[in-house]
Amino acid sequence: MNPLAPFTSGATDHRKRMRERLRSGRTLWVPGAYDVLSARLIAEAGFDAVVVTGFGVSASMLGLPDTELYTMTENLSVVRAVCSAIDVPVMADCDTGYGNAINVMRTVREFEAAGASSVTFEDQVSPKKCPAVSDATPLLSLEEAAGKIRAAVEARRDPALVIIARTDARTPEESIRRARAYVEAGADVVKPISKCFDSFEGLVRFREATGRPIAISLLGPLQRNLCSSQIEQLGGICTFPLLPLLTAAAALRKNLSVLRSTLSPTEVPLTPMPEMEFKRFIGFEEIEALEPRFMPSPL
Repeated sequence: MNPLAPFTSGATDHRKRMRERLRSGRTLWVPGAYDVLSARLIAEAGFDAVVVTGFGVSASMLGLPDTELYTMTENLSVVRAVCSAIDVPVMADCDTGYGNAINVMRTVREFEAAGASSVTFEDQVSPKKCPAVSDATPLLSLEEAAGKIRAAVEARRDPALVIIARTDARTPEESIRRARAYVEAGADVVKPISKCFDSFEGLVRFREATGRPIAISLLGPLQRNLCSSQIEQLGGICTFPLLPLLTAAAALRKNLSVLRSTLSPTEVPLTPMPEMEFKRFIGFEEIEALEPRFMPSPL
């Protein structure tokens, strides 16, 4: 495969594929990418889609926590690069939309143009904090948060783009109240945070109360309390937002620690991918095959 050739399926096809999966009632299983390399490995593993996580972008690009320290354009640059590198739907984590409802409209246009299949907006006050690691997450008023979802729906040019509304409310009652308002505003999918609903029964209640497919992040209590068959019964979207990032961090920390003490790459505890295998994966052979077709032979 020519790694520089355009894909046969474009952004609209990916969005339609994602919508068809949501309509089917079968769960969309989606690990979190933090850069293009991790996205390519997720696609190679055969997953249905990739989500570019804000947590991962902040950690990998800035080495900083997920507190909306990166800008919209920095996040966009990663999403755009991922969309151009893989042939599966790409979900974009658009945080709070990087401002008010008018900012949200521009955010939708930019991420849609980049090729994203879905955009997710949350109802925290900006700058947000990842609720997986922080309990200090104040929310917008319901009216302002719903206005952002209406703005997102109006801004999209491709009706197949999936709008996901996340509520960071901490009680089931408030989460349902807000999710219903976001559905009324036009959200295609609603998402509660994992700290709010920690059981299968609670998530079924949330889905039935909102009447839309739901998205969950398999973190914390949900990771311990749900099995894959229950998640399949829920349908919608299940993401593993941090597993690839934390796997890479653990592997690097372990090998680099041993390397620092031994200064011997043959003694690291986790066997690295062989260099030639990585070169094949990343596309060196295809590039070298292209060169004679377009470049003169060296003198």
